[in-house]
Amino acid sequence: MSHEGIRILSAEQAAREAAKDANRGYGGDQRKLTVAAVTPQKVRVKLTEGTGVEIDWRDGHHSAWTFPWLRNACPCATCHEEREHTGRLPGEAKPKDPNPLAMYQPPAKPLEALPIGKYALKFKWSDGHEGGIYSWDYLRRVCRCELCAPATPQADNPEESHA
Repeated sequence: MSHEGIRILSAEQAAREAAKDANRGYGGDQRKLTVAAVTPQKVRVKLTEGTGVEIDWRDGHHSAWTFPWLRNACPCATCHEEREHTGRLPGEAKPKDPNPLAMYQPPAKPLEALPIGKYALKFKWSDGHEGGIYSWDYLRRVCRCELCAPATPQADNPEESHA
């Protein structure tokens, strides 16, 4: 077993790290959510339209995300660490390459969406990535609708849409 990347923190250091994570939208937001708040009543993955995902939650709330926003908010460890290293928030796109001769890269689109048990979705993206498991809890915590946005510090992205 490798211990690479494991750090021993004092209680004070752990509190500072948690506060920093909460301010940056990295899971520090651990407010209690009810079972109804993280249980979808209806999930619409709009692969054919290529637009995004919409969820109606059992508590009556509605959330929606575009596919580019979801790809940029991938919760896998690799993407999370890369965002943390560069200071980006979930859903925030990587900075554009300043090189004027950079190759065009089309936005990632999901090729397939798979249910993971009764608790999550997983996407196979056109850029070859498929490591992220988007749990219902994670998706509810990154909701950017008018009701949730003030409570969750996430990236503002013109490509996202929430109702």
